[in-house]
Amino acid sequence: MLDILQREMIYLWYYFTVQLEQIFPYWLLGMGIGSIISVFGKEKIHRLFDRMKNKRMGLFGIVPACILGIASPLCMYGTIPIAASFSEKGMRDDWLASFMMASILLNPQLIIYSAVLGTTALAVRIISCFFFGIAAGLLVYLFYKGKPFFNFSGFAEPKNRDTDPNLLLRLLKNFGRNVKATGLYFLFGIILSALFQRYVPTDAFVSLFGNNEGFGILMAATIGVPLYACGGGTIPLLQQWLIDGMSMGSAAAFMITGPATKITNLGAMKIVLGMKRFLLYFLFVIAFSLVTGLIVNLIL
Repeated sequence: MLDILQREMIYLWYYFTVQLEQIFPYWLLGMGIGSIISVFGKEKIHRLFDRMKNKRMGLFGIVPACILGIASPLCMYGTIPIAASFSEKGMRDDWLASFMMASILLNPQLIIYSAVLGTTALAVRIISCFFFGIAAGLLVYLFYKGKPFFNFSGFAEPKNRDTDPNLLLRLLKNFGRNVKATGLYFLFGIILSALFQRYVPTDAFVSLFGNNEGFGILMAATIGVPLYACGGGTIPLLQQWLIDGMSMGSAAAFMITGPATKITNLGAMKIVLGMKRFLLYFLFVIAFSLVTGLIVNLIL
């Protein structure tokens, strides 16, 4: 019995170390770039978005709003107070919807993490995120034109924590907070991936997420709801799933529903949307992920 346990631990350690060596450099680079953007570029990004309210771009403003949302390094709980301050200054709700939805799905750190999945998966993630933000802004424009969509009462602009007068220390402190916030999720994701490689038969996985495309996309979208806790933590799982035969469409569905329905993000969205619009948001996420997954599989 002891010999069997030791053998299994050796196998798991092997899978763990192999994937750690593959992904750790991307995770570390993502942390560094995310901290650089947060310390030196975050305020500029938000100022650019704030200046948009004085420009007459109409519906087309959802495009730069979406791009700035992707560029913003903040998580959802950091984005909502910023969006609340923009709303108080007269920012349109459709632009805010695009900015916030894009910010939910993607940020500079996650772009770097996702590079380990390959150029195709990275491109799918960026493009699907962009169209997610565009679709959100367009729907708010069509169905809530002239009516308020968000309720930001109670949210104040967050206190800036990057204030150390020494730029190097400011950067190192931000980097440390990023590592503290994501490090355990990252390691947990690699542990789950090692367990998955050892104990889940590849054939069974392919039959579920590879060959049966429609059902596989639905399943991938569904498991993204409870499983997703941190972007860096799910990259090891996605990498192994793609190796084992997961279709790119199923991966796309997971990459959408995961961050969009992460429990902390759902809690934040429930507060600013109210129950009726929150349910519409949830249905929109599931529907968009399914359609995206099907389209991706048709193209690829």
